[in-house]
Amino acid sequence: MVELHHDPLWPRASAWLHDGVTTGLERADLALIGIGTHLSAITANNAHMTPGAVRDALARYSTWSAAREIDFAERITGIDLGDIADPDGPQGEARVITTIAEAIEKCRLLIALGGDNAMSFSAACGTGEAIGGLSELGLITLDAHHDVRDGISNGSPIRRLIEAGVQGAKVAQVGISDFANSKEYAARVKDFGITVIRRDQMRGRPMSDVMAEAYAIAGSGTQGIYVDIDVDVCDRSVAPACPAATPGGLSADELRQIAFECGTNTKVRAIDITEIDATLDTPDQRTVRLAALLILEIATGLAVRA
Repeated sequence: MVELHHDPLWPRASAWLHDGVTTGLERADLALIGIGTHLSAITANNAHMTPGAVRDALARYSTWSAAREIDFAERITGIDLGDIADPDGPQGEARVITTIAEAIEKCRLLIALGGDNAMSFSAACGTGEAIGGLSELGLITLDAHHDVRDGISNGSPIRRLIEAGVQGAKVAQVGISDFANSKEYAARVKDFGITVIRRDQMRGRPMSDVMAEAYAIAGSGTQGIYVDIDVDVCDRSVAPACPAATPGGLSADELRQIAFECGTNTKVRAIDITEIDATLDTPDQRTVRLAALLILEIATGLAVRA
C-alpha cells in the first residue's frame, strides 16, 4: 500500500478501529471481523483476500460525514477482531458460528467482511445462537440473486438458513435482478414464504422507504435482524470485483444509503459484506473502496442510533 500523508487534523478511519487481537480490548459499540470463505464458490475466486484489502482502504477515508454533520469516532467505539481462520467446510463453519456468537455479545453491532456469500450461513447461525435461536432471527438480503440453490456453495446460504430454522416469512430479499435467477428457484423462494423486493420495484423509491418495508418483514416478532449485503446487487460498473454483478443493479450511492439505514435500525445485530474478489478489482479499487465506505455508512448510522 502507498504511504499516505499524515495530517493530525484529518484522522483516518482506519485509526478509529482498535486492534482487538493484540490490545485485549473486549467490548465496543461496533466490531469488525473477517470471514474469508471462498473454497465452495460456484465460480472460483480469491474472496479470502478481500477483508485485508477493505481494511487497507479504510485509510483512504475520514470519520466525518458532511451530509449528516457527524464524526462517528466521537460517538462510538470500534474494534477489529481480526479474521477467522479457515472458515470453509464443516469445521470452519462451526468455528465461525462459535466465534460470531461470542462476538455479538461484545458489541452493539457486528460487521462481518467476506469472503463469498457462503459465509452468510455460518455468520447468521452464530447471530441466531446469540439471540435465542434462528427462529428468533429476521433476515434481509441485498442481493441480485435468491441464493437458494441445492448443495453447499455461495449460491445456497438462504436455502440452508431456512432449512436450519429461519422462518421464511421473516426474510426479505431486496434488489433481486432480472436474468440472474431461474424460474425454479423463484418458485422455491415463493414456497419458502420469502418476500421479494425486485430491482425494478425499487426504481424511484427512497432507499429509506425500501428498507422500512424490509424491516417490517424481518423485524416483526423477531429478537434481531441479520443483514446480508452481497455487493453484486450493485451495477457492474461500480462493482467490477463482484463476479456476478450485472448491468442495471443498484448505484453505489443507493447501496451506501441502505448501509446507513441498516446502521440506524436498533434491531439489526449483524451485517455482512460479501462477494467481492479484491484481486479482480480495477486499478482504482472502486469495489473495495465501496466496501470500505459501506462500513463507514454503517458506523455513521450506529452513531445516529446512539
